[in-house]
Amino acid sequence: MSMHISTLVLAALAMAPLPALAQSSLTIYGIADTGVRYTRGLTTSNAASPSSSTAVSSGVNTTSRVGFRGREDLGGGMYAVFNLETGLNLDTGTPINSSKFFDRAAIVGLGGGWGQVTAGRQTNLLADAISPVDPAGMRFASFNPNIATAALSSHGLGLEYGSAGTTTGSYRLDNSLKYTGRFSGLTARAMYSFGETAQGGSARSSTGAGLAYGTPTWTVSGAYQRFKTADQWELEAATLGASYKWDSLRFALNTARSDAQTSATNGRTVQRVHSVGVTWSPHSTLDLTAALYRVERERSGRVPDGYNRALLFAEYKLSRRSKLYGELDRTSWSGGFQGRQNKDTATGITAGLMHSF
Repeated sequence: MSMHISTLVLAALAMAPLPALAQSSLTIYGIADTGVRYTRGLTTSNAASPSSSTAVSSGVNTTSRVGFRGREDLGGGMYAVFNLETGLNLDTGTPINSSKFFDRAAIVGLGGGWGQVTAGRQTNLLADAISPVDPAGMRFASFNPNIATAALSSHGLGLEYGSAGTTTGSYRLDNSLKYTGRFSGLTARAMYSFGETAQGGSARSSTGAGLAYGTPTWTVSGAYQRFKTADQWELEAATLGASYKWDSLRFALNTARSDAQTSATNGRTVQRVHSVGVTWSPHSTLDLTAALYRVERERSGRVPDGYNRALLFAEYKLSRRSKLYGELDRTSWSGGFQGRQNKDTATGITAGLMHSF
């Protein structure tokens, strides 16, 4: 009799719903993007150069990556999330960041009707604000001035501002808390990154806020963020942009400015990025994008310099996940930004394939 009852109980449990399992999800995802790129006046890593080069390049359209993300409903409108993501050099099979495996994201968080709070390594608010209004659609991250300069991925200042873990850029911050609240068309963001240095206090900390409003046809997005070095030198940055969709066209523009203290004697570097562009989709399988960027730099005791950069992308969708693309870029330096030994102009052309999974 006891065995019969046990069998009935096990059968009932097997047929009963399992809310925790049914409401949980785990996704493995990624992007594989590589192409053949020819440049004149640029190195294979797209730095100014007096010569030409040809190479297999990774991430010209979109950065190659692999990631894991999951969500579990906790009941009462609450949920838990996590995201782990690493960037890849598809041409060599190596991580983009040799010192941080999950360099693109390493977060866990809680959310509900009030918004979402995440903790870990994550993008700054400048990057979040620029994403929906970048004229090139955040393509070619290592070469796109809105990503490199406006969002501080490659600020070129040689100092660690905020808890970035590197002196080359502050696009992502370690030890950070981020709040994101979405209420109808309004998105509000706030972020604080703990410096966690031996100096204590606010050394290498970062504080920011962002706001965006969007409809199916237009979006306005902006953010402000302040970063500190271990010596309490500050970098302040802000961005504001908009995009508008009309039929098969998408127009976008953005302007950004950063002001950084770079020496104990209050030496400063001010950088501005202005951008405008359009994407035309004449067919469901074809996207054509043109974007123009202007970068201006002012440094204490030096002549102002900068450059203009034009990006052209043509993408043909083979399927929902695979596309062929062609890319053409032209850079015109001013004020000797590229270095005296290098050419005043540079050109690049790429043909590639991108697959997402």
